[in-house]
Amino acid sequence: MTDVKQEEITKVIVISSDKVLPVDAAMRIYESEFPVTVKETCFGLIVTGPAEEVLAVTEEIRKLDKNHIFVKDRGFPAGDERRCRAVRGGGPRPGFHFLREEVQMLSAIGTALDELEAKEPVKSPAKKDKLKVSELERIIEAEIAR
Repeated sequence: MTDVKQEEITKVIVISSDKVLPVDAAMRIYESEFPVTVKETCFGLIVTGPAEEVLAVTEEIRKLDKNHIFVKDRGFPAGDERRCRAVRGGGPRPGFHFLREEVQMLSAIGTALDELEAKEPVKSPAKKDKLKVSELERIIEAEIAR
């Protein structure tokens, strides 16, 4: 019997919510017993594990506040030596400053999504019949007579 290992992926879950804190999301994952690795960060979570499990976890966490929790792919698992500050000698990791700028915009994006969701859907206009020539002539004559 062949032991096939599932592809592992890593996702960043960025939380920009007034209702959910990163620790709340982490606790939800720990309680779910999904076989994933979770690292809490200042902006949310980093989740690594089998692709199917990570995708399921991210969907569950987004349900907590779907317009204010965002998920992004990450090329390296948490603690990977190619990205780890401890191994590289300190300082921010590559890409941190860009992520910090993105996170600052998420509050406005979440608010816009809330407003969009609250509005009623736009109704398609009723199908209009073509105007007959005789009707157009009548309208023109009525306007001229005024």
